[in-house]
Amino acid sequence: MRGFYEQLALEELGRKVTVPARPDAPTADELEAARRNPSLQRALYAIGMGLRSEGVREWNYGTNLVDAQGKAGMMSDRELLAAAQVACDNQVWDRCINTSERTRTVIDFEQRFPMPHKDAVIARSKTINLDPAYVYGLIRQESRFVTDARSHVGAAGLMQVMPATAKWTARKIGLNNFTPNQINDRDTNIAIGTGYLKLVLDSFEGSMPLAAGAYNAGPSRSRRWRAPNDGTGPVLEGAIWAENVPFNETRDYVKKVLSNTTNYAALITGQPQSLKAKLGLVGPRSASAPAENLDLP
Repeated sequence: MRGFYEQLALEELGRKVTVPARPDAPTADELEAARRNPSLQRALYAIGMGLRSEGVREWNYGTNLVDAQGKAGMMSDRELLAAAQVACDNQVWDRCINTSERTRTVIDFEQRFPMPHKDAVIARSKTINLDPAYVYGLIRQESRFVTDARSHVGAAGLMQVMPATAKWTARKIGLNNFTPNQINDRDTNIAIGTGYLKLVLDSFEGSMPLAAGAYNAGPSRSRRWRAPNDGTGPVLEGAIWAENVPFNETRDYVKKVLSNTTNYAALITGQPQSLKAKLGLVGPRSASAPAENLDLP
């Protein structure tokens, strides 16, 4: 999988994160078998109708509980790879990722870490000097690229932006005449989500783990977790800081976003990557640092 702990372990062994060799693509027969799978057909139809939760349950039944012939048992790696590809081809990105992640010996990195909306994400990221791998790492964790995703607390769209945060950020980035119903529009969501992420990242002096924590749990919490209010406290490796985040959800979120970011950076650049470098060091705010943006919602 090349997850957080595996990436750290690789670096301890003197190796960086690279993209593994891509396996043979699903054959025409393997893809046809996946397309003809009744459970997968029903799932895609339901999701296409807007019945996402029902479609997801049907998809999971077809990939987790029965094989391609409808017999009890899990799909083989090659069957999972083909099913994931069918989901990718239909732009059902959450099923593409989740199904591809379940393969054990046949691992397609590009399938597990897809880059939908590539032109929009990379163009916007470059415009505001934000690492596109970081943006992709965050979106993958936030929404699995489901454009109309909505959380139980009301966060919406690809980058799961809260309504009040969207309104505040729209003003800050000069997005005039913004209305709440625009938040699920792909380009609007990307503009607001990346704009907010950039403001948070700048406020935390470019620290990816602190900014990820702030994006998930709020800037005030990342500030408290960083160091005591008096400016004292230890300087920690980013991995150690992440392990000490007191909220289970945010601790898991920070690690997954940074792990995703490292994998996406390897894919985008074609160069070996260091998770440790992206985690950096976390400690008290430097006295010489620019003033912190305390207005961030």
